[in-house]
Amino acid sequence: MPALSQDLLAGFDEEMSHTRQLLECLPEGNLEFRPHEKSMTLGQLAGHVASITRWGDYVLRHDSRNLKPADGQQQFHPYAVSSREEALATFDKHAKDARALIAAAGDAELEGSWSLLMGEKTVFTMPRHLALRTWFLNHLIHHRGQLSVYLRLLNIPIPGMYGPSADTQAAMRAKLES
Repeated sequence: MPALSQDLLAGFDEEMSHTRQLLECLPEGNLEFRPHEKSMTLGQLAGHVASITRWGDYVLRHDSRNLKPADGQQQFHPYAVSSREEALATFDKHAKDARALIAAAGDAELEGSWSLLMGEKTVFTMPRHLALRTWFLNHLIHHRGQLSVYLRLLNIPIPGMYGPSADTQAAMRAKLES
């Protein structure tokens, strides 16, 4: 397997595992919850987190992504999930597809240019492997962090991701004391 694919997949697998664990915590109720009037609802944010995995397709099967095309067809509209099951199914499908695309990509492809467009304006052009890191993985991590705050505000235990969370520490202490 090419070096860039291997490197991307190591981080990819870890982040997908953490993201799936957090989506598993999504409550069946409260999907209309929003911490502020300008915030997405919990269902919209969970849908966004679940569907960010589509960026693997956008970056590896296309030369660019236009967030404001002339026809208006691809503009961002928050995708709201209606259940935990829907969030997990969406996430699993697109994560599996993205993993296969990354694994199949050669170094030359990953070093090739990819652009983000806003109508007629090019926002940036960068190598595909960097686009995957920033507009896929880092973007996912950012919104996953937001999702963990929403869940915390609803008093839902949060799994540890880069170490134990306050909830997993409390569970470990309780287990040791019993």
